[in-house]
Amino acid sequence: MITQLRLVFLLLLSLILLHGQADPKRFAASIEAFHKQDQVEPPPKQSILFIGSSIFRLWKDLREQMAPLPVFNRAFGGSQTADLLFYMDQVVLPYEPRMIVYYCGSNDINAKIGPEKIFEGFRLFVERVQEKLPETRIVFVSIHRAPQKRALWDEVNQANELVEQYCLRNKLLTYVDVNPAIFDGEGNPRLDLYLPDLLHFKAPAYDGFTAILKPELEKLWIN
Repeated sequence: MITQLRLVFLLLLSLILLHGQADPKRFAASIEAFHKQDQVEPPPKQSILFIGSSIFRLWKDLREQMAPLPVFNRAFGGSQTADLLFYMDQVVLPYEPRMIVYYCGSNDINAKIGPEKIFEGFRLFVERVQEKLPETRIVFVSIHRAPQKRALWDEVNQANELVEQYCLRNKLLTYVDVNPAIFDGEGNPRLDLYLPDLLHFKAPAYDGFTAILKPELEKLWIN
């Protein structure tokens, strides 16, 4: 039987997909690749799932940098919040992670999907997780203020603030701001950390992310 929450989920997802979202089935090949990878090397249950868009997908040394924490990565590049919602039953819930580290929203901002919709999508993600995996922690990694979207930084900040306030109200949610790792002491973006598109990162940026994020995950993992 479809629960009432599931019905609400399907309704809200439909509304999100009808407002400027690209067809999530464009990622079918990526999802199928994850399934094949799982057959060869199934991720352990009760580990830490990194899910989201290309900022996570391009984190090449994630496992080494987060060791000994048991992490695995199922991010797919170009994804928006509605895409993560669409594929939750395939690349989130079946893994039964003890913790989910979530990065998404940059592509929503570029697609002119407003902060409120980004927040509502994340809230819907949380509710779906808590319906199926009520003890799983979720860590939201802040949307980064990329030079490529400087004109949209106010929207980035608003989306982050909405999520941060939401996380403060739920003991299973944590908000982690990684923006300090990519700005200098005068508040300017460190362009040396970016690829030419001024959106994606070179390897040293992930060193900074690790320094901020890993201690938070370690604290959550032992509690």
